[in-house]
Amino acid sequence: IASIMSRVRDLKNKYKNEDNVTDEFNYTKISADTTDNSGTVNQIMMTNNPEDWLSFLLRLEKKGIPQMDAALLNRLIGRYSQAVTALPAEKHSQDESYARILVRFAELKAFQDPEEARDQFHLARLNCKKFAFVHVAFAQFELSQGNMKKCKQLLQKAVDCCAVPLEMLETALKNFHSQKKQLLPDEEK
Repeated sequence: IASIMSRVRDLKNKYKNEDNVTDEFNYTKISADTTDNSGTVNQIMMTNNPEDWLSFLLRLEKKGIPQMDAALLNRLIGRYSQAVTALPAEKHSQDESYARILVRFAELKAFQDPEEARDQFHLARLNCKKFAFVHVAFAQFELSQGNMKKCKQLLQKAVDCCAVPLEMLETALKNFHSQKKQLLPDEEK
């Protein structure tokens, strides 16, 4: 017992106060998490909830302007890709947060590669048909690419498949027919 007690005293002296060591460890862990977000991503992957993913991704986007910052754009695309991969479509296709992740991922891809973006918009539309904003975002992309006919087709198909809210689709169609460059005002997006 005396030998064990001696070792315990030695360890206490070596590490000073165990609480300080734990605090330092936690501080180091927290600061690592804020720089690379790995801790946050690991937590999100444990629950694998679209709302948590979307909240994390939107916070990450607030760190700059992706169109102006190539490093941020690449990081965002990587994280959105990770979210899309982690969230199975068959489980989350009725979830609005999941649909928003798919749409924003496609919008970000449009800055780098319009063809890949088109594929991502198509995937979003196939998986989340009931959300009008998914169709409108795809139509907006096609309009920005100069594909007027495709834009109109997408909006009409959205009406045909009863995407909601219908008012959003009606506004987008009205703006399309008025030859506006934006299908929806920013506040409606």
